[in-house]
Amino acid sequence: MDVNPQPLHSTVALRLHWREYLIEAWALGVFMISAGLFTTLFFWPGSPASTAIPNADLRRALVGIAMGLTAVALIYSPWGKLSGAHMNPAVTLTFWRLGKMSGWDAVFYIIAQFAGGVCGVWLTSYMLRDAFQAPPVSYVVTVPGAFGASGAFLAEFAISGFLMWVILRVSNTRRYARFTGLIAGLLVATYVAVEAPVSGMSMNPARTLASALPAGIWTDLWIYFTAPVLGMQVAGWTMTWRATPAPGCAKLLHSPEHRCIHCGHRPAGTGQRSSSFPERLQ
Repeated sequence: MDVNPQPLHSTVALRLHWREYLIEAWALGVFMISAGLFTTLFFWPGSPASTAIPNADLRRALVGIAMGLTAVALIYSPWGKLSGAHMNPAVTLTFWRLGKMSGWDAVFYIIAQFAGGVCGVWLTSYMLRDAFQAPPVSYVVTVPGAFGASGAFLAEFAISGFLMWVILRVSNTRRYARFTGLIAGLLVATYVAVEAPVSGMSMNPARTLASALPAGIWTDLWIYFTAPVLGMQVAGWTMTWRATPAPGCAKLLHSPEHRCIHCGHRPAGTGQRSSSFPERLQ
């Protein structure tokens, strides 16, 4: 049996689920702080790490490892297990289209993600000043690289779609579900190291706007609002065709110790409804 979220009025959703919304803001905010700190560490010309490692590709790979580990830490954190650690409007919209989130939960998740991302970049800017604000770090903005706007669009579409497809497949397979965060982190690290020169490696409209807003750099912003969403929607569509079972829950990591506002699961002993999601894992 599949358990889908019940529709809620906006005020009811906000009253009951505000913790999850705040966690989504916190998670993307922390991710952006981490991105700013490590990019500044390895790419600001005045940084000892930048001077000690002259190879830009190696420095970018180290940033990728740091960002991948940050994503893993957020997904496996107690708070990440509570909200589901989307951290990305494109991820949230995919789960919503699949019927795994109520409409108002999706709206408040997305608002929180945009707000958290902007706050994270502004806080980093306040802490690091010119080292973070000036080129080459430039608020860690995402802009098209050597292959132009078309190359950036195709790259963002591909990496976003593949990430979402992997998340959906792995998180809904009993044997591998617990590794979802690790695999997502590995993909983030790989994308930063390999794909960043093409598009800046966003996959996330909130992440891109968070940097563009204080930087005032709006170059081809439309790419980062369309390609990730379209790529992840295509990945979600592949879960609904042929005989492929639809995802059971809108969390990257479904923890039995944490409530789930999406499928209705409650920890044992709370006296509330428990979903059948764990039994749906294939």
